[in-house]
Amino acid sequence: MTDAALIWSYLTSQPLLWLTATLLAYWAGDRLFQLSRRNPLANPVVIAVILLATLLISTGTAYADYFEGAQFVHFMLGPATVCLAIPLQANLKAIRKALVPILVALVAGSFTAVASALAIAKLLGADDMLLASLAPKSATAPVAIGISEALGGQPTLTAVLVLLTGMIGAVFVTPMLNALGLRDWRARGFATGVAAHGIGTARAFQVHDTAGAFASIGMGLNAVLTAFMAPLVLHLFL
Repeated sequence: MTDAALIWSYLTSQPLLWLTATLLAYWAGDRLFQLSRRNPLANPVVIAVILLATLLISTGTAYADYFEGAQFVHFMLGPATVCLAIPLQANLKAIRKALVPILVALVAGSFTAVASALAIAKLLGADDMLLASLAPKSATAPVAIGISEALGGQPTLTAVLVLLTGMIGAVFVTPMLNALGLRDWRARGFATGVAAHGIGTARAFQVHDTAGAFASIGMGLNAVLTAFMAPLVLHLFL
């Protein structure tokens, strides 16, 4: 065995290797994002995923081995989701003033996110397990995975779909909303949070503080509503 192979074998036995790799990949993604002058196509999460996937494939590392070392990041999703109560409290007055529009937009957005994905998947011949895995894809990961398990879906597949949904939303949301001429930061942020959960919310904060705050609100409320909405809409397609 070569010296390089011995060193790699030693490193892979250390519990902090993949956590460090994850943090470095995101740091590199964020640096490229800054260098691109915050171009939405250079989304830090997308870049980090590409870098980590390349590393795992090139080293022949199984995802289970990677996850075992980086699971602290996954654990922190729970506390991060709970922290969404902070912007909700900070913007309570603004929410009360726009309560009716927020509720209407929330129901419409949540229903559309679930129903459109299920309708397209059904037309393409998806089976019941795939439909159940797909239904909660616009909710934040900890909630979506729990919903998927309850519906008989595959949690791992749901996690991948949630990630893809967030990344696509984060990349396209700003140019799309600009093209639509939407200038209200509250509406832009809320729509982003409902459609693209945490990754979209992070993108909203990069664009404008108000957009980020309302994206957090949309993300949190959509997570709750999706828990009720997904089973009802899924039943229509089974």
